[in-house]
Amino acid sequence: MNLNLTKPIIFFDLETTGVNIATDRIVEISILKVFPNGNKESKTWLVNPEIEIPAEASAIHGITNEKVVTEPTFKELAVTVNDMIYDCDLAGFNSNRFDIPLLAEELMRAGIDFDMKNRKAIDVQVIFHKKEQRTLSAGYQFYCGKDLEGAHGAEADTNATYEILLAQLDKYSDIENTVDALSEFSSHGERADFAGFVLYNDDKKEIFSFGKYKGRTVEEVLIENPGYHAWMQNADFPLYTKKVLREIKERMSSPKNGMTDEEKLKALQQKFNLR
Repeated sequence: MNLNLTKPIIFFDLETTGVNIATDRIVEISILKVFPNGNKESKTWLVNPEIEIPAEASAIHGITNEKVVTEPTFKELAVTVNDMIYDCDLAGFNSNRFDIPLLAEELMRAGIDFDMKNRKAIDVQVIFHKKEQRTLSAGYQFYCGKDLEGAHGAEADTNATYEILLAQLDKYSDIENTVDALSEFSSHGERADFAGFVLYNDDKKEIFSFGKYKGRTVEEVLIENPGYHAWMQNADFPLYTKKVLREIKERMSSPKNGMTDEEKLKALQQKFNLR
């Protein structure tokens, strides 16, 4: 079965220095671009992360400091990577929670404004876990009947992810073969940012998912405590999370929003009986 595409989709995988989206770096990136006509284009780069690669990370993916010391930095690759993924949907294995957020951080760190407004994301791991509860290697064996040679190498993992999705479409007749349907099925829930610090509630309003304001709308919190925005911008949150907060704050101050900050604060005080 072929994917039913209306525009190109990018399957990709990252090997990194660790799992902290805000502070860790890419050491390898592999991209498989699949076009609506079925043509494919692929590219893999080793990346100098400009920080030490911990031994425990090297033990997983086999990429050491010595191996990448002469490789380009991500900043040097950023324009090329961004051009390759421009106006494409994205897919990966655990990509919604890790690969897409970390790629966004690296691009934004390199001065490229990345967002998902005109993209869909398909997380093959979520489809797998909802259906079978397995790991990537087990999933490759389960769906494709093959052992995954070179696991934890970005290129091998990328190609395996693409093959698994095709096999999933063959196996599960109740999953519609469109990017919109696959994106919706492979999502755990709607997030305003990648890392899940800001979610949407049932009314499609942004809410905080952590801390003392957990469950409160971002707009309410920023009116009640304007300094919270500045604190988050200066704290160790992902760049994309900070971008989302800035956009919400700018939207709140827009004349099109219909209420001044003073009017909003008064309404908020009445709602929560604040003094």
